[in-house]
Amino acid sequence: MKEFIQYLPKVELHLHIEGTLEPELMLALAKRNNIDIPFNSIAEVRDAYNFHNLQSFLDIYFQGADVLIKEQDFFELTWAYLLRCQADNVVHTEIFFDPQAHTQRGICFDTVVNGIHRALIKGTTELGISSKLIMCFLRHLDEESAFKTLAQAQDHQDKIIAVGLDSTELGHPAAKFEQVFKQAIKQGFLTVAHAGEEGPASNIHEALRLLHITRIDHGVRCTDDEELVQQLVSERIPLTVCPLSNIKLKVFERMEQHNIVALLRKGVCVTINSDDPAYFGGYMTDNFLAVNQALPMNKTEIAQFTFNAIAASFISKSEKQRLTIVTQRYLEQNN
Repeated sequence: MKEFIQYLPKVELHLHIEGTLEPELMLALAKRNNIDIPFNSIAEVRDAYNFHNLQSFLDIYFQGADVLIKEQDFFELTWAYLLRCQADNVVHTEIFFDPQAHTQRGICFDTVVNGIHRALIKGTTELGISSKLIMCFLRHLDEESAFKTLAQAQDHQDKIIAVGLDSTELGHPAAKFEQVFKQAIKQGFLTVAHAGEEGPASNIHEALRLLHITRIDHGVRCTDDEELVQQLVSERIPLTVCPLSNIKLKVFERMEQHNIVALLRKGVCVTINSDDPAYFGGYMTDNFLAVNQALPMNKTEIAQFTFNAIAASFISKSEKQRLTIVTQRYLEQNN
């Protein structure tokens, strides 16, 4: 089963590129850019990756982002992630980036997006990994800041396919960003949003109703509302779930308590993703293995996560058909 999971074609839909900043690269960039960080060794950085909730994670997440200064930094960050994708047989990825985490430090929006985009293009040509880029608004900042960020994205609509909403849910409801999402849709962006991770199931309802999102990032609190679960099934609304992240941030105490497999078996379009893998202890294969070890599945069920992710992705209908056929053949040859 481990080998089956390792070589299974995978599609990742919930990945924060800043969350792939491994300690080695963090220290190298800090030295190259002459940035002071409170760590002197890789071991010290890893020791700091012991979080007790989402906010304690976010504190070090934004601290780590301080070392990203030049376009080349964002390129190297993204390229390192794509090499991980290659190792895990991720054939398509849709990555988040947080421009406000950088522009509020004085980094130009163009510097951020151009560095990431350049690596994604190289990933397609040299590694055969297709990709889409999603710009997230930080929900702990105000809507005015989000509008400013949306305006900065106008010149990059050839690179950015969607807008999202991340950072802490608590105290920052979807309603706070209703107008900026309405404007983003008007400008042609697709929409996603984090909801129902640390916040209640009602946050999922609000994100669907007020932000008109096409898929929900996390969404594991949906099981507190059986009517919502039935809506997710009947309307095929995808959830981009991040199992190892959920354990690290204490959404669930143990993987055996996770609801991802139960949701899969109920017919929810649920997917497996790695979220912030440098901080949460695992990329895509690690997440698949962790779920299957705690909640054993058969190969058809495991492959269904990929079929769901293909269906939920922002690629063309023809590309969805191609990846579905590739995955189906893999399943038939190895079942």
